[in-house]
Amino acid sequence: MAIDSEVLVIGGGLAGITSALSAARAGADVRLVSYKQSTLRHASGLVDLLGYAPDGEGPLADPYAAIPRLPESHPYRTVGVDGVREAMALFDDVAGDYRGGHTDANALVPTHGGTVKPTARYPASAAAGLASDDRDVLLVGFESLSDLDAPHVAAHLRAAGVPFDVRGVTVRFPGDLNADAKVTRYAKLLDTDGSVTVRGRERPARDALAERVNTELEGEARVGFPAVLGDDAARDVRESLADRLGADVFEVPMGPPSLPGLRLEDALFDALDAAGARFETGNPVVGYDADGDSVASVSVEKNGAEIPYAADEYVLATGGLVGKGVESERDRVYEPIFDCNVSHPEDRYEWSDFDVFGDHAFARFGVRTDGDLRPLDGDGAPEFENLGAAGAVLGGHDFAAEKSGSGVSIATGYAAGRNAARRARSR
Repeated sequence: MAIDSEVLVIGGGLAGITSALSAARAGADVRLVSYKQSTLRHASGLVDLLGYAPDGEGPLADPYAAIPRLPESHPYRTVGVDGVREAMALFDDVAGDYRGGHTDANALVPTHGGTVKPTARYPASAAAGLASDDRDVLLVGFESLSDLDAPHVAAHLRAAGVPFDVRGVTVRFPGDLNADAKVTRYAKLLDTDGSVTVRGRERPARDALAERVNTELEGEARVGFPAVLGDDAARDVRESLADRLGADVFEVPMGPPSLPGLRLEDALFDALDAAGARFETGNPVVGYDADGDSVASVSVEKNGAEIPYAADEYVLATGGLVGKGVESERDRVYEPIFDCNVSHPEDRYEWSDFDVFGDHAFARFGVRTDGDLRPLDGDGAPEFENLGAAGAVLGGHDFAAEKSGSGVSIATGYAAGRNAARRARSR
């Protein structure tokens, strides 16, 4: 007997979670299934809407103003400017301690690679580090944490022409954590203000860290640290350090694994739970059964058995080429669950031609959809009447070059979930 719901979302990344939230808030009975843990824990925690136009123009000051100029095949054109705004309003409502919703303008956020990234939403922990602020900065790296080479990052920021003086130093983290220590160990120690040994004496971790950094300060008004400054008590950690240093404290967004990503994941899953949606991870969707032009059920593999999950509506949010929601072989690219048609928005290109593309054009391969985000077959008709798609599985955009991945996931996830709930509730 099938496990039933009104809307079944397949995929637990940002697009899947947003789809499930959108559908649940529209009144639908929602279940989310995902093979792996959310990819949010590997993300920087920054939410990019549109940093660069497809032709390379940018960084863009106002991403919304650029949307009408995008190619018609771009997912933002399908959702529309108003739809993108509504989706971002949902994100602002559930994401917790995030900034940027007060303006249409992108913020410029320094990263651990020494670049300045245009982004639409950023954690409050990064707010004091914006590149538009002209106050001087001291960047602090830890000997036991190679993810942030503070002197290297400072040099790159100076070369990029930021409007402030920036220096980078490397210090030993109090307590001498091992080089292979997880970022959560740093966070936990600072969350609890646990005891560390410094020159044979036991000291609170926050006091000890501030004392080490104070010896490096030369009057800078801002101090940036790797993004490990607490988890459950992150704001308290930053405020405590700022008080001891006499300077504003911020985190520099990092690569995976990412504490800001984990914090965002926690906030979104808490919102999903509060909305009444059910979710489960660890079991892949391996196939489906059709009933005419509709999906009747999907098969979820559990302990060697295939369990049917049935719904009125389905949303495919399994990711793109990187997330294996779109698979590639030597001569073809395909979607592995429903075998949805995958193509390039410029029909003259075949997958086998990708090696002659310029500017990451191969990344624009993906599922094409109608105005309701239903995947289309090769003849331009919906693959299934009750199947929508969202996020990186969609074609027509290059998230890496455009800096649009998070925004596309949120906007299309919101629209696909809303559409699925509307259709399901109208039956």
